[in-house]
Amino acid sequence: MRRLAATWMVICFVLSAGAALAEPLRIGALFSVTGPAAFLGEPEKNTLEMLVKEINAKGGVKGQPVEAVIYDTTGDPTKAVQLATKLIKDDKVVAIIGPSTTGETMAVKPVTEKEQIPLVSCAAGIKITDPVNAWTFKTPANDHIAGEKILNYAVSKGQKNFALLTVSDGFGASGREQLKALLAKKGLALVADETFGPKDTDMTAQLTKIRAANPDAIICWGTNPGPAVVTRNVKQLGIKTPLYMSHGVASKKYIELAGVDAAEGVMLPAGKLAVFDKLPETDPQAKLLKEYDAAYRKAYGVEASTFGGYAYDAFQLIIGAVQKNGAGAEQLRSGLEQASKMVGVSGSFTMSSSDHNGLDLSAFEMVRITAGDWAIIQ
Repeated sequence: MRRLAATWMVICFVLSAGAALAEPLRIGALFSVTGPAAFLGEPEKNTLEMLVKEINAKGGVKGQPVEAVIYDTTGDPTKAVQLATKLIKDDKVVAIIGPSTTGETMAVKPVTEKEQIPLVSCAAGIKITDPVNAWTFKTPANDHIAGEKILNYAVSKGQKNFALLTVSDGFGASGREQLKALLAKKGLALVADETFGPKDTDMTAQLTKIRAANPDAIICWGTNPGPAVVTRNVKQLGIKTPLYMSHGVASKKYIELAGVDAAEGVMLPAGKLAVFDKLPETDPQAKLLKEYDAAYRKAYGVEASTFGGYAYDAFQLIIGAVQKNGAGAEQLRSGLEQASKMVGVSGSFTMSSSDHNGLDLSAFEMVRITAGDWAIIQ
């Protein structure tokens, strides 16, 4: 009897120890939490941590706890590559969310593709997923979609001659290339084509040249702080030409950096999160956006941002793929590719073997900054 009792105790100990030591579903993340792109990486990190806490409170994925291994890249592509390797080799993650920027993502892609680990980027550059590679996905809408949203609206207002002012980094270069192609396709004129560096603090020289070209509209493509500087310079120079920004500045931080007075009237394509409280209840994203913003405010005391939404969507796509297919590399990859009408923060995702972004023009609303806030352009 003693031997039987002892044996039963050992079995119970082994079973309970096995449960306690159950390996978590480990998801890696590369975010620019500090550095120039911290406005992207910080809400991405916060969102991912919030979602992991929420899903574990509900029992994880099929009873398996989820663990996020998050590293700060500081926006440095070289560091991003090193940390991606660490996530794969040391941390044994099943997938990686991020990086935050196009330049970092393009540097990391060869690593994840070689190691056959799904990468779901939080950056917008079209070259991330075009041409399609089996292992690389992204959640922000392709920059050509944002560009087309701008040009469709501009043309409806009779604007035909355009000036470009783009940042000389991965995001800006991709946007510039797509905008030039779209202008040519639509038979519109490019009358000025200027660039600025990511750390430049004055763009009056470029804007003076642009003013001399007399465009119908100016399109600035970049992420802060550069576009905020451009906005202030436009105001200082007294330029009255309509100014469009890219979706890369679709957060209240841009308005804060530019100043409410200077930003007044600026137009851009924004994800629906920026105007969720102005959407009709029939919009398929309305409920989710309201809930995400409420949860983020409760957790961090500030409103949710479009950029945090990129991490939100990446996490949900990965979890959905695991639930559908399993956590093996090929299972997860094919599960991502099979996502259909998944409503997220950035839009409704339908992936395929030929589309690893899955969003269309409906992902954006054209907005105008009015009295320091977003207003949907009707």
